Amino acid sequence: MKDLFEKLLILRTPGIGPARYNDLIARFGSVEQAAASLMMDASHIDMVRREMDNAANLGIEYICDDDVRYPVGLKAIKNHPPVISVRGNVDALTRPVVSMVGTRHATAAGMEFMANMSMAFASRGFVVASGMAMGCDTAAHLGALRASADAVTIAVLAGGVDYIWPLENESLYYQILERGCVISEMPVGFKPTAPNFVQRNRIVAGMCDTLILGEADMKSGSMTTARFAIEYGRPVYAIPSHPSDPRGAGPNSLIRAGVATLCMGVGDFFEKGSDASKKQKNEKKFDSENSLIDALGTIPVSESVLAEVVKKSVSEIKSELVVLELQGIVRKVDGGYVRA
Repeated sequence: MKDLFEKLLILRTPGIGPARYNDLIARFGSVEQAAASLMMDASHIDMVRREMDNAANLGIEYICDDDVRYPVGLKAIKNHPPVISVRGNVDALTRPVVSMVGTRHATAAGMEFMANMSMAFASRGFVVASGMAMGCDTAAHLGALRASADAVTIAVLAGGVDYIWPLENESLYYQILERGCVISEMPVGFKPTAPNFVQRNRIVAGMCDTLILGEADMKSGSMTTARFAIEYGRPVYAIPSHPSDPRGAGPNSLIRAGVATLCMGVGDFFEKGSDASKKQKNEKKFDSENSLIDALGTIPVSESVLAEVVKKSVSEIKSELVVLELQGIVRKVDGGYVRA
């Protein structure tokens, strides 16, 4: 614990990231000596102590890169996070990982495809990792959660593991904690800024054995994640989209450049056959979210009424409605929802 405390003292010092941390350890020969060299004041030391106390109260665990549970793939990349914080099922970190990412503004078809791919991997013992953003990330997490009871998913966050972002995915966040975990290299309680999302993308790419890219425009964070994966030598599969759709520009460009393999579906990874009926059943589960659309018309329907119609809780349908609204399928008017 003392060693962890000193590691955090160094990492929580402004201007020190993994690269500078490694330089300090190499220069001074130990974590203890490196921490002492920074001559930290009492306020900094108290800040780290408070963070660790908050983590303990929330059931958050710190995993150092010398821990056998630290993700193998992540440890292999240069200047990986020396310490990550984990909330949820820490053992999920030891399973093989497939990362699935894509745009926040995904089409319904793109999200369905992503969810079905995720279910197929999760049902075969893979951990599905993503960034818990709206759109493709949400579909990837939900797909894994719809697989068998022992299937898990990992959300990599840009802020602290206790900072839920986006707020629309609050329900998803707690579902992930029940079946998997959320991880971050940032301090507990940290509110992310733009550069932190790039750092998050680096972890999503670094921890995976394979990365699957869904719909993504050329300047999206998902493309950054794919480029990290290519840099790390990880196999990248890209799901093609129509050339006239900007969301197809990212994956299509990687396929054309020969740095990503064309992904046509689950059959690219697993043999069809014995579990075909199981796959079909799981696909229907994702399709069932369309019952929300079926329940809407031109007259606004409130969330509470919708919840009764589709037999789900209000908190469960909220995130689904947000996704449908982003896709332009539904609109919120007069305190209720209608078809767009």
